[in-house]
Amino acid sequence: MELTCYLYPGWKPRIRAASSRRGWMDATPEAFAYRCLPLAIANSHGWEILSPCSFEAVWNGGMAPGDVIVRAHPGSLPHERPVGLFGQGVLTFHIAGILRTSPGWNLWVGGPVNSAKDGISPLSGVVETDWSSFTFTMNWRFTRPHHPVRFEENEPFCHVFPVERAAIEMTEPRFASIEDEAGLKEQFESWSRSRDAFHRKMAQEPPAAPADKWQKFYYRGIHADGAAGIADHQTKLRAREFKSESGKSCPMSSRNDGR
Repeated sequence: MELTCYLYPGWKPRIRAASSRRGWMDATPEAFAYRCLPLAIANSHGWEILSPCSFEAVWNGGMAPGDVIVRAHPGSLPHERPVGLFGQGVLTFHIAGILRTSPGWNLWVGGPVNSAKDGISPLSGVVETDWSSFTFTMNWRFTRPHHPVRFEENEPFCHVFPVERAAIEMTEPRFASIEDEAGLKEQFESWSRSRDAFHRKMAQEPPAAPADKWQKFYYRGIHADGAAGIADHQTKLRAREFKSESGKSCPMSSRNDGR
């Protein structure tokens, strides 16, 4: 699958491979939030688009586009600043690039994964990027009026990753008895007993080392009996950086994952 960002003259989007790090996860006791492997994988599942300027925005509660007020850093360029384009308390970022995917693939477009911003919430979309010759916007909707919201320069405002267009409608969801899958009930019950015993032991004999405070079956990709789950289990995900025509990585900001 190919993902290409076509640049019109003067466009300089700041795009980077998404990081697994989050400031709020770093701040949890013993960084225990990273023990949730699905959380960390989701963080790095795609690419982030960064704000080219610092700004503060506030919504006065009205439904007109002008009811969203943006105060950008004095050094920012007009076309880099987000705007109140659609009304309804929506803040709109323009994407300086035409993103194209291989045939049959869309892009999921949303806010930075597992990141929260007080007073505003990202809106998500799915774009048919295998044919579209248009740019698209990233939109955030204020959740309450008269509450200033700030974005820093190089702060992620958008997260994208490819999804196969036919996958959802080709999926056949169903319910089934656990007995229908050979060995699944035994594996589940073995894990459940092991988990209960582990929690009892932790309560009676708290370990000193943080790594000993969790079982890590899923993290290690194994069942409770030690058997491997799958051969290609992932504990890290690293998306590739965008390359220029010369083969070099496109210039991008240094990471700021304190969000």
